[in-house]
Amino acid sequence: MNRAERLTAVLDLLAETGHLDVEDIITKLHVSAATARRDLDTLAEQQLLTRTRGGATGQTVAYDLPIRYKKEQHAPEKLQIAHAASALVQRGAVIGLCGGTTSTSIAAVLCARADIMEASPQSSLTVVTNAINIAAQLAMRPQIKTVVTGGVVHPRSYELVGPYSDVVLSKITLDLAFIGVNGIDPVMGATVHDEQEAAVNSLMASRASRAVVVADSSKIGVIAFATIGGSKLFSTLITDAGITAEQVTAFNDNGISVIVAS
Repeated sequence: MNRAERLTAVLDLLAETGHLDVEDIITKLHVSAATARRDLDTLAEQQLLTRTRGGATGQTVAYDLPIRYKKEQHAPEKLQIAHAASALVQRGAVIGLCGGTTSTSIAAVLCARADIMEASPQSSLTVVTNAINIAAQLAMRPQIKTVVTGGVVHPRSYELVGPYSDVVLSKITLDLAFIGVNGIDPVMGATVHDEQEAAVNSLMASRASRAVVVADSSKIGVIAFATIGGSKLFSTLITDAGITAEQVTAFNDNGISVIVAS
């Protein structure tokens, strides 16, 4: 487990109860007391938690995520994909994040990056999102400039949808956009269950120099109701090692390069 993964794991432990002791970190992450204390001090400097004598307490907003997201956020495949996505993000970039569990994981991994969380008079990263839970995650990080699209909250996905989202997205440009999906097919492209989500996600992807689909391998070959776009919109798919060699070839043949997270 590298340092970024360890910091994320500490935040996960803290999210479970809202309070964490140094001994808990030592026992569950198998690190020394000195390492545990350094990690807590680092996260406190990044305003991700509040240090207490012998431990830490959580920042309420950062951990008040919907149950659906808490349950799935750190599944191994999604976390691997999140780290691979983070590797594409340079300090100072402007990125787009749609809603969904994988995008939520990407936000968490970015928040654990030391270069982004380093104190600076200017923002280290700009994130444009239509997901209210991701906005809540990022709101307490002064190093990250968070831009929220307008719109109506979709009760299932916690995404802002509708024409108000178009007003913001049509006036910005992004370096990268990470789009979570319900299905990704080499020929049909990226799809989701809801047409309103598809419209916002498609517009966000179109405003980026590079649009990336982030999807675990269980979604490959799945075709959902509403189309977002294919290779003319998305240049890259980040997925896990469950993808087959034949599927990689099919995506490459259809103009979508594949990054296999490990």
